[in-house]
Amino acid sequence: MTKIDLKYNRNIGIMAHIDAGKTTTSERILYYTGLTHKIGETHEGTATMDWMAQEQERGITITSAATTTSWIYNDQRYKINLIDTPGHVDFTVEVERSLRILDGAVATFCAVGGVEPQSETVWRQADKYSVPRICYVNKMDRTGANFYEVVRQIKDMLGATPCPIQIPIGAEERFQGVVDLIKMKAILWHDDTMGAKYHVEEIPENLVNEAQEWRDKMLEACAEFDDAVMEKYFDNPDSLTEQEIKTAIRKGTLDMKISPVICGSSFKNKGVQPMLDAVCAFLPSPLDTPEIIGFDPKDPEKEIVRHPDVNEPLCALTFKIATDPYVGRLCFFRVYSGKLDSGSHIYNTRSEKKERISRIFQMHSNKQNPVKTVHAGDIGAGVGFKDIRTGDTLCDESHPITLESMDFPDPVIGISVEPKTQKDLDRLGLGLSKLAEEDPTFTVKTDEQSGQTVISGMGELHLEIIIDRLKREFKVECNQGRPQVAYKEAIVQTVEHREVYKKQTGGRGKFADIVVKVEPVDSDFEGSLQFVDVVKGGNVPREFIPSVQKGFETAMNNGILAGFPMDTMKVTLLDGSYHAVDSDQLSFEICAQMAYRNACAKARPVLLEPIMKIEVVTPEENMGDVIGDLNKRRGQVEGMDSSRTGTRIVKAKVPLAEMFGYVTALRTITSGRATSSMEFSHYEEVPTAIAKEVVADAGGRVELL
Repeated sequence: MTKIDLKYNRNIGIMAHIDAGKTTTSERILYYTGLTHKIGETHEGTATMDWMAQEQERGITITSAATTTSWIYNDQRYKINLIDTPGHVDFTVEVERSLRILDGAVATFCAVGGVEPQSETVWRQADKYSVPRICYVNKMDRTGANFYEVVRQIKDMLGATPCPIQIPIGAEERFQGVVDLIKMKAILWHDDTMGAKYHVEEIPENLVNEAQEWRDKMLEACAEFDDAVMEKYFDNPDSLTEQEIKTAIRKGTLDMKISPVICGSSFKNKGVQPMLDAVCAFLPSPLDTPEIIGFDPKDPEKEIVRHPDVNEPLCALTFKIATDPYVGRLCFFRVYSGKLDSGSHIYNTRSEKKERISRIFQMHSNKQNPVKTVHAGDIGAGVGFKDIRTGDTLCDESHPITLESMDFPDPVIGISVEPKTQKDLDRLGLGLSKLAEEDPTFTVKTDEQSGQTVISGMGELHLEIIIDRLKREFKVECNQGRPQVAYKEAIVQTVEHREVYKKQTGGRGKFADIVVKVEPVDSDFEGSLQFVDVVKGGNVPREFIPSVQKGFETAMNNGILAGFPMDTMKVTLLDGSYHAVDSDQLSFEICAQMAYRNACAKARPVLLEPIMKIEVVTPEENMGDVIGDLNKRRGQVEGMDSSRTGTRIVKAKVPLAEMFGYVTALRTITSGRATSSMEFSHYEEVPTAIAKEVVADAGGRVELL
């Protein structure tokens, strides 16, 4: 990869709710930057970034696709590493892992839909990884488009500070261009050149006052981040130079205090070039995040700092694994410091192994362009790894470092699968293991009681795509069972319990004795097992206490009601005893597992089910039927809003168990006029009558109290 001054590097992602125009915008970026010579369209299945057959057939993005292009801004060539992410909640893992390694993002909003459920999810994910972003209000040509309403929603619903640096000229079918509030000029596009050419002219008279009003708001926001700008703003706002305004906006954006807002219509080829200018002007380069903090693999308390410099030791993070039919397992990585050479050996701190990276590529969607080196601040992909997973840190063996990995949500839905023929059996195992390697939110396990293979994922569409990929990529024909909800278990009472494990078989025996208190976790605790040790006087030797904790951690994978995982639990080790000869670590681990089963049975175990947040956009006349149907599904309606297009938006929380086939039912109720979007919200206790049925179906081990 050609080395470029990192100041002119941009690693960005495009993130949004489904159908806000992410892939359409990406296609225009590739076209206007000269990387492609024909605009691909999502609805025609010809988009460069939607390369999977399933994406082309459905017109949605399923997997994040990376590419590298360049853009000339202020007579300087900027290198842009672009990742187009999915909008569907079932594939939220793709957004999560992309944002983990990106420096900036373009949050895209539909000018009609505004801030939608998945918009909130991706915004929170960007907050989590401290990713500065600009907002792009797309689809300004659509009926019902309202730029100012979207700006209001960004402020009210996302809690952000939007700072419009453009306002639209016209809207809906009269949308012609934008007013640049920094230069105070109008930008109008030529339809005959596919938007490649535009001309800059004076602001239309009817917009001058409005433009001045919004410019004042922009300058007011800028003044907060730059003392010089503040001084000039109060003395003489007209004396502020274009560069001073841009510097102040950039500073506010990098500090995540403001988000510049621009607008356009990607499908009608309007607004993309100023968006690219804004990416170069306001989003960070690798140098704007000067320190990468990791820790010593041998001593997690010891921090290690790396800088985006090729002369420092290698430090890279694996953020995605993909299987390519021609080159095999592709590992996508971001290099934070040093450089990675093709053919070199690198050290994986998780596996503690050295591996050779045989070839390195710069990706363009699903095409690989071989390169010799990937430098600090760049994104690449490589082949040759035998044991690598998403979130692994790659480094120099003599300078080991481990970077913070990623947290992925637990699957909420599962189905059983079985091969149709004997020859499909081996292929099924291979296909499932490769798909699970690629996708951390997809899990495979064998049900202990029935022996069935159960695959779990984030939603019905997620599992539908998995089954389709098994068929196409791995040539596996399989039967599938009914969808199953990923229930969890919890305890709601506090119980003290003494457990003694004693086994004598001639010679050295086994002995462990513990007194524990099990109870629900503290409200501020994050995690699954909250383990507290208050043993005094050495009644349980220090070396056996980790074994007690490990015993409870292992046991929590199987709940005592019906074998579902225990969600959270607090365990306090109060006391115990040991035998000088017969006690060992295994004895205390087994004793803890026995204590878990016996204590939890007395602590009023309950069943938890995933609750989904749903938003239904329906015509006014169908609203009563929609709400009635949600109530029948044990839903709780939380609010009803009016949309700008005359429809009503119903917001509710509904158990996932009641939502299978909901899209079909909604179409029937509303004659196909309503749409819905759904995402995971939280886990909640299942009503007793339903819980008894679920436990009975799962071959329950303990009676519900």
